[in-house]
Amino acid sequence: MEENILIGEESKIIQYIVVKIGGEQYGIDIAYVDNIVRMQQITRVAKSQRYFVGVINLRGEVVPIMSLRRRFDLPDIEFTNMTRIIIVRMEDQSRVGFIVDEVREVVDIEEDSIEVPNFKLDERKAQYLAGIGKKEESLISLLDIQAVVEEKMKV
Repeated sequence: MEENILIGEESKIIQYIVVKIGGEQYGIDIAYVDNIVRMQQITRVAKSQRYFVGVINLRGEVVPIMSLRRRFDLPDIEFTNMTRIIIVRMEDQSRVGFIVDEVREVVDIEEDSIEVPNFKLDERKAQYLAGIGKKEESLISLLDIQAVVEEKMKV
């Protein structure tokens, strides 16, 4: 009986920032999130990948900025007052910014309710997903931040 209680308590809760990109909701593990800033002037960098938009100066630090729309092969749209840059801190302590259409909310998702898709996905997009999180009636595609950034660094 006590064993069941321990198992129930072990279900880890992970917080995600839910962002909107196109018509889809994506979750970014809050452990990676360093800052969320409004759109600002981005300095373009010549001869970079299409999804690498440029750099910003964030309190004296130059931070590279990626467009997640471009990363996911979605068309560019005009920035709105809802557009944000999510600054994430990677495991090596470097920072990268992601432009998203909108920041929705912070949600708690139990680790037990995260599933790795067992159906065939577009391989290019599937490589960026850590899983699908279930929150009440919603499904949220959870981003694998390392995978999103690493390819950029390899190219």
